[in-house]
Amino acid sequence: MVANQLENLVQRWRTTEDFVPEDHELFLNAGHTCIAQGDYTQLLDFIKEEANQHIVRSMGSGLLPALVNEVLRKDRNPANYQAILNQLVQICSVKELLDILLQQVEEDLSNATADTITVLMPLIQSVLLRMSEAKAHGLALALDSLQKKISKLPVPYSHKQEQEDVYRLCRCCTAVLTFVQPFVQEVKNQDTYSVATKLRAALLKLYSLREPLQLDREVNMTEISPLWNFATEIMAILAVIQQSLPKILFYRPLRGKEDTISEKDAFHLNESRACMAYLLFVQLITIQVFPAVFSPVFVLQCNMEYINLLLRGKSLVVYQLFIEKLNGEAKHTFFRCIMKTSHHAGVESIIIKNIKNQMERSYEDSWFEGTPLISLLRETLILPKGHETDLLHGMDRVMESLNLLRYLLIQERKFSNVIWTDLCHIADSYTKLLRLCLSMSKSYYGTELKRHREDKKIKTKGNTCFVLQCALVTYDLMESLVVHIEEISEDSQK
Repeated sequence: MVANQLENLVQRWRTTEDFVPEDHELFLNAGHTCIAQGDYTQLLDFIKEEANQHIVRSMGSGLLPALVNEVLRKDRNPANYQAILNQLVQICSVKELLDILLQQVEEDLSNATADTITVLMPLIQSVLLRMSEAKAHGLALALDSLQKKISKLPVPYSHKQEQEDVYRLCRCCTAVLTFVQPFVQEVKNQDTYSVATKLRAALLKLYSLREPLQLDREVNMTEISPLWNFATEIMAILAVIQQSLPKILFYRPLRGKEDTISEKDAFHLNESRACMAYLLFVQLITIQVFPAVFSPVFVLQCNMEYINLLLRGKSLVVYQLFIEKLNGEAKHTFFRCIMKTSHHAGVESIIIKNIKNQMERSYEDSWFEGTPLISLLRETLILPKGHETDLLHGMDRVMESLNLLRYLLIQERKFSNVIWTDLCHIADSYTKLLRLCLSMSKSYYGTELKRHREDKKIKTKGNTCFVLQCALVTYDLMESLVVHIEEISEDSQK
């Protein structure tokens, strides 16, 4: 009986062009039933039938969310439902299709964000290719939605992570390049200036994909890197569509769209420009198409903003890359100079950590063993202001120093008797002075904590007490490391 009713309903739909909300509801219910029961053959045949084309064109787009979910399921054959999707995106209203697909991109909250994006991108591309005047606007909306989702995927920071591609960021970036290729080609072949200009403006959204463009590890051109390939392809696309690189990097409108965007978006846009400047002027990607009319001084002045921006949060990465480029002698000299002049506990802790790393590779270099090592340690394992050193302010340096001492003392067999004696003397001097500082600091902070607890009139008592308690916990941690180091030293000397 139900089958007969459905058949009668379909016959009525075939003779009308006007569908009421009840018709939409009945159509979607029938379609969702077919999808849930896995009856994809019946649904596909219905969609393909010529007599049903206007029915599908008017009401078929509502089936997209359910079909996309089926494609993403691991326990179903996606090819069957993919075939239905491919039919729908060629038949239904392009405006409705684009709205629904972009909504799918933006509303996806699952752990399979990358899978959703890679499934939706070919469908969105098919819809956009059917559009005419609104194509550029639709492309801009699509790239904007994709950028927001892709930017939330964790960036791999090593070649191994890129190869594993656990979060599928690399796969998404490759899919984006495939997605934009027809539109890049259209710009190249477009005779109409206004259409090409609109498409070109839409494709500029590509360089706002700043996360994949930010390469936080040293680039090795012999490695096959999906993210590096993505970055180079973006630069190549900008050159192909004849987008002026100087205009993007050097010239900003005094008033315009950037004045109306949020401060966060403006910062992200500048980050993207900074990444492009790095690819262009450091890695020399597409440098052959950059105009040679600009003086080196002008180029440097324009890039100073980008250099400054990339160093903010990225400075530690750049600092470490610089250290890795030095040979053993240069590292030894550099470490000594920094420890004498930096007066910054964070920077000093990085140097101390690098000394430990170099010692682990001392078989490669003699500058971090024997007498050169002892001379470096004498200038490193000290408290800059003696017993008056602010341990809380210098916590990073102190903790790394203790970690280095512990590492040195358990490497007893690597040292000659003379070097070992010098090392034990350095360790003994450092721990004794540190114990004195700890005793004085704990006494002071303990007294302050007691006073604040007793003085109920102090309004900031709660916050102040919390800070004092945290300081005492830090000192206890330092003291436990000192005790451990002293025990290792005593055992070694026995």
